[in-house]
Amino acid sequence: MKKMVTLALAVIMAFTLAACGSSNGNAEKNGSTNSNASTGKVRTLKFAALETAYGKTAWEEVAAAFEKTVPGVKVEMTIEKNIEDVIGPTMKSGEFPDVIHLAVGQPKGLTETFVKDNNMTDLTDVLSMTVPGEEVAVSEKIIPGFTDTTITNPYNDGKTYLMPMFYSPTGLFYNEGLLEQKGWEVPKTWDEMWALGDKAKAEGIALFAYPTTGYFDSFFYAMLNAVGGPDFFTKAMSYSEGIWQSAEATQAFDIITKLASYTEKTVPANGNKDNFTKNQQLILDNKAIFMPNGTWVVNEMANAPRAEGFKWGFTALPAVADGGDRYSYTFFEQIWVPAKAENPDLAKQFIAYLYSDEAAAIFANAGAVQPIAGMSGKLEGDNKLFYSIYDNGAKAAMGAFATTVPVEGVNISDTVFGSIDSIVTGAKTEQEWVDSITKASDALRNAK
Repeated sequence: MKKMVTLALAVIMAFTLAACGSSNGNAEKNGSTNSNASTGKVRTLKFAALETAYGKTAWEEVAAAFEKTVPGVKVEMTIEKNIEDVIGPTMKSGEFPDVIHLAVGQPKGLTETFVKDNNMTDLTDVLSMTVPGEEVAVSEKIIPGFTDTTITNPYNDGKTYLMPMFYSPTGLFYNEGLLEQKGWEVPKTWDEMWALGDKAKAEGIALFAYPTTGYFDSFFYAMLNAVGGPDFFTKAMSYSEGIWQSAEATQAFDIITKLASYTEKTVPANGNKDNFTKNQQLILDNKAIFMPNGTWVVNEMANAPRAEGFKWGFTALPAVADGGDRYSYTFFEQIWVPAKAENPDLAKQFIAYLYSDEAAAIFANAGAVQPIAGMSGKLEGDNKLFYSIYDNGAKAAMGAFATTVPVEGVNISDTVFGSIDSIVTGAKTEQEWVDSITKASDALRNAK
């Protein structure tokens, strides 16, 4: 009897060990790096995001899908239109979200503050992580160039601290129907652009318009890449001494000044938050041909009247010479992990999952497109045209002026872009513009 009892206990022990091994194997296969599923413990990932036009639903669906892919995890979400005000007080008391989706450029500058204070978690290793639920690395999913910018790599140390999320290509929007009607071709070089401008002027049509001077940020960034390449652009963004007196910068300033002479003269008067759609309407009414803008313009002008046969067209900036590179600047949002996050490893796993096909499909359904290779082929309508620009030869320009400690009386964006109205009206000369940019750049270089 004793032998039988001993044998029975041995069998039970064997089955128990086998069951434990099976459970651990399944957890690993599902992409879980923790033992939460077997221990019964649930780890909470605190996620905070700015609520944008994409809404909350997509994030909620992605969080639920992540919880299924990685068992034993619960995503606690805070998504608000005033997210900086909501999470600010709790962070001051020492409670930080594990993951924050908040891009640079917001009014309160929370993300920039974390960058300046070196309070970001290094996310470089996320690029080599396998996407949970898939068999490819994150770096294999992301379109090249999106993790090599002055925004994602703010310290110029070869490390990535902010990961790229939803993006929107920018460029020159136009009425394709007008060009087809006139038999005009989309210019590939600036010489061709000036020739088209002369043809259009003869028919009472301006070559160019812009909603407000603020839209020149994407235009200017793309232009700097076109005249000097990415290295030159990076030097300009980091306020390198003498950069604005270089031959490349001079070429960019000359082109923009000449373009100002081809700009519809009513634009500066309407270039404000109340009347900017009047400038955009110029394109729909065939009173101007090209304007710099982003993919959002389609929805902004969805109910606006338009010329017969109107059809949205979209192109990158012309090259400065035959065979030269053409650039389209891309605005993109960022996601990051505070240095004091309680669960940085889990945060990285969540971010890696955001580049999965499953998550990308959920986001795309809400109109949020990620910089994932092949996504343009899955889109429809106008979005397919806009997001395929990089599949048709254009190069992506990304990044912005480097963040510095504040300098009283200096705003580089206002100095560079806000002067365009004055260039168009003739109130400021090109040299005065360059001098003001140089002065602001010198001040910020010393504040880095």
